[in-house]
Amino acid sequence: MLENCKSARERWGGVSDMIDRWLHARQALLVRFCGLSENREVRDGDAQTEEAVQELCQLLMDYVSAGHFEVYEQLILEGKAFNDDAGLEKSRDLYRKIDATTDVAVDFNDKYLETDDLSSLPTDLSQLGEALESRFSSEDQMIAVLHTAHKNQLA
Repeated sequence: MLENCKSARERWGGVSDMIDRWLHARQALLVRFCGLSENREVRDGDAQTEEAVQELCQLLMDYVSAGHFEVYEQLILEGKAFNDDAGLEKSRDLYRKIDATTDVAVDFNDKYLETDDLSSLPTDLSQLGEALESRFSSEDQMIAVLHTAHKNQLA
């Protein structure tokens, strides 16, 4: 996608656009997550809640996939292009933290794709929320060390 760009500004500016779209997807995920988290009285057979959970799962998997298969890869390529050994080292530690949260997201998705039993949804949402908080913090740090840190070099 971004490999055909001619200049560093064009190349890494495209990464900025990709990150912006990804962060917009994060916001949509959070809106859906918060909407579900506010509902403390979850009943089995509640079609509206079941639909909201399915939408959350879709947003969650899209967000996680975009991170793993698009955004992180581009950030690492940028760090390599700018010979940012310190940033790349920090990103390895951050990626390990992010990767641990992926299991929580995938487990949540798998569970709620396979069941209409919503009895443990509040507890599962709480665990997912903790994982997402950790993930978002690590992702923000990765963006800072591998992308934002090079802005001045693009001018």
